[in-house]
Amino acid sequence: MSETPKSKAEMVIERIMGDLDPGSDRYQVLATAKQFKSSWVELGSKLQQVQQGGLFRDWGYDSFEDYCSREIRIKRPTAEKLTLAYRYMEKEEPELLARQGELKPLPDYRSVDLLRQARQEKDFSDEEYAELRKAVVEDDRSHPTVLKRFKEVSAAHGEGPGAVVLLKSGLNAARRLEGVIDQLDQVSTEQRRTVSDLIRQLEREVEAAQSPPV
Repeated sequence: MSETPKSKAEMVIERIMGDLDPGSDRYQVLATAKQFKSSWVELGSKLQQVQQGGLFRDWGYDSFEDYCSREIRIKRPTAEKLTLAYRYMEKEEPELLARQGELKPLPDYRSVDLLRQARQEKDFSDEEYAELRKAVVEDDRSHPTVLKRFKEVSAAHGEGPGAVVLLKSGLNAARRLEGVIDQLDQVSTEQRRTVSDLIRQLEREVEAAQSPPV
């Protein structure tokens, strides 16, 4: 029986791994990324360490986004969901982490991120949150089912995208723009500085929006 053809991402990851010490942190993150579908919790944990410790700079990347897209082969929004979902489980659902490795699969990281949003960013009542949690944690509902319920509750509250969500979306767009213009000789230094200043401003506003009131 022939083996399943490897994806381009898998081949890139394996090529990089071939030049690394198997005992190094960088190799271990890549090995975990190869098993992303079955071990997202471990990948979320490792990516959090890479981001917080600035390890990507030691490995020759200018930004966490650049590292994720070029080496781990995932987009920044996916990396953010992974790290945020892991951090949320670590704080709010530590018993779920103990399930890793058991036959019963862990919840989809996207569903866990919706739980995080319901608790931290949305105006879900305790009852609404408990219902959503039951669907994710106890009933193992599929992500589309959980997303549908999440949207229904948000719509009932008359919510559009929250301020934090919009700020993060704007920040991500500005970062993508910076990545593009870095490759364009036609863009002046002043224009580059304007985009850089915008990114710094949005980063401050996101941080302020997420900080609890004093």
